[in-house]
Amino acid sequence: MKMQNVIKSALVLGAFGLQSYTLWAQTITNNVYSEKGLAGTLVQEKVDEQNFTAKIEFGWNNRRVLIDENLTLNADGVPVKLTLKGTSPFGAPIDEMFKYNNGVAKWESLNESGKKADDTVDFYSPSSINLAMDNATMRYAFENNQYELDVYPQGKMLIEKLATRQLNDQTVHLVAASGLGLTPNFAWYDDKGNFFAKSFGPMYVIRDGFSKAQFDELKKIQEDAEQAFLENLAKKLTHTPESLLIQNVAVFDSKNKKLLENHDVLIKNGKIVEVAKQIDNKVSHKIVDGKNKTLIPGLWDMHGHLSKNNGILNIANGVTSVRDMGNKHENILEIETLYDTNKVLGTRVYRAGFMDQYSENSAGLSVKSLEEALKTVDFFADNGYVQVKLYSSIDPKWVKPIAERAHSRGLRLSGHVPAFMTAEQAVKNGYDEIQHINMLFLNFLAGEEVDTRTKQRFSLMGEQAAALPMDSPEMNEFIKLLADENIVVDPTISTFRSLLMAENQKVDREFEDIAPNMPVNFTRGLKGAQMHVEENFKTSYQKSGEAMQKMLKKLYDAGVPIVPGTDNIAGFTLIRELALYVDAGIPAADVLNMASIDSAKLMGVAHKTGSIEEGKVADLVLVEGNPLDDIRTLRNATLVIKGEQVFKPEEIYQAIGVTPFVSSPAL
Repeated sequence: MKMQNVIKSALVLGAFGLQSYTLWAQTITNNVYSEKGLAGTLVQEKVDEQNFTAKIEFGWNNRRVLIDENLTLNADGVPVKLTLKGTSPFGAPIDEMFKYNNGVAKWESLNESGKKADDTVDFYSPSSINLAMDNATMRYAFENNQYELDVYPQGKMLIEKLATRQLNDQTVHLVAASGLGLTPNFAWYDDKGNFFAKSFGPMYVIRDGFSKAQFDELKKIQEDAEQAFLENLAKKLTHTPESLLIQNVAVFDSKNKKLLENHDVLIKNGKIVEVAKQIDNKVSHKIVDGKNKTLIPGLWDMHGHLSKNNGILNIANGVTSVRDMGNKHENILEIETLYDTNKVLGTRVYRAGFMDQYSENSAGLSVKSLEEALKTVDFFADNGYVQVKLYSSIDPKWVKPIAERAHSRGLRLSGHVPAFMTAEQAVKNGYDEIQHINMLFLNFLAGEEVDTRTKQRFSLMGEQAAALPMDSPEMNEFIKLLADENIVVDPTISTFRSLLMAENQKVDREFEDIAPNMPVNFTRGLKGAQMHVEENFKTSYQKSGEAMQKMLKKLYDAGVPIVPGTDNIAGFTLIRELALYVDAGIPAADVLNMASIDSAKLMGVAHKTGSIEEGKVADLVLVEGNPLDDIRTLRNATLVIKGEQVFKPEEIYQAIGVTPFVSSPAL
């Protein structure tokens, strides 16, 4: 613990009259680490018994969070005033306040405002990253032995101590806080209730003065607790009928791009046994009525970043296969094993290895020489990866030899287009696929001059994409190159629309249809701008969404292969991505094929999955309605089948605090 102790004398009016005692101003520093080392700090200062300040500063991959927090507590230790000011990871401003005065609670941010008359103040759950408020909440719970707290804007926070450890002279507790999001938040707090440590993705936080070895001890306990929670969900939510007969259902025929009306489909031991007009039920199969429903192949997300806890969102949304586009090797192997054994709910996993060149802007696994890069390609090939994804700091001169090595080892090469290189050059040097539609625009907007490792890879899109001619000779020649070379594009349009087009005080239009069903804190996270956009560019940023869809349709018309991916909230984003493709003018049947058989072909597994055919693995989704008439009906999954396991989205949503979109049939 790094602590400055300053003695202050004060006179305060307490419950028993005028008292004199000593206050301590305490500064507690928590360090934030990324794979590259120290990434920032979380600092809380106790000014006096009722006032606290906090400063949050950390960054990763050209994103930086800067927040100043001021908090005032009442005599009971409950917050009555809070201000949060700063900037979010992509530069959007943060300006949030909460105040309780004369029986009225008020809160306001750039994204929302509200008030509530209340006889006794409740705790407030900020929409921004916070430290002092979080600490105050836990301190109150610990000191008062009260582990269920009402919170503003609405809901209850449930707090549970799961484990206790002694580190040096510090007692720390693993806490699960639930009720406001999709899954519990796990973190470590000291005996006083102040934040101590947390593992999140490739980053972690621990109190200053404590070692990485001590963090690793806490991390293992945290991960075991998270996994126990997820394993318990998997046990409760998995059904395993030996055979399942879906009757009177419309079956999507991928080959002919049409529906086979009033068909039966028999599934046994995880395989599609028969697809026919009518199947006799001589054996006692589990029967599901498919009337007014459509059976489609399980969906594919071709740009995911998997974790143990986002597999459940994919399954609930009918996503049964995910290509992971960048993860730590040990992490993705563990996830794949947990998903495959159904110890944790999740999809089939196809692994793409991630690589960047070490620099101040690099991300993830970073190499320092071409020789090391080539050895990394060999590592991916030796360990069952399907391709290599390059990132923005890679030296353009390395692309060709990396491509040659990847191709010689049977791997595909894809990624961001490296800074100071054009997409056209990347293709000519061996790229098989390009991630993100902005990279196609940057071929013209950035060229070889702009450092696209910075936020300019986003801001140039917002400012200039709408004005870029779609039918110029240069654009037509570029699109023809992509088509001729069979270059696959993974557009992630929905994610870029969220980044460029989200506005303050509004729910992100990419998630408008699901927001009413989501937990309150999740919905609050869907509000507000992600980037700081100058007033004179706001119209351009909005029009960039239309430009992305025009580019998508141009790719489709030219015969450029397209695979749908998310790079955002698992499951929910994919269905929005597919809807945007249809809105752009691509037939719904082709969009369904992109998200199933086309993706399976790209991954080399179409002989066993990706379509509804006898003998194939039963990765299937039963949806209410007809997605060929309205692709958005994919949101209405009533059953999701992954081989031998059957899941009811209604049950999954209820277990994680989401209001179900439709009901699921009895099994």
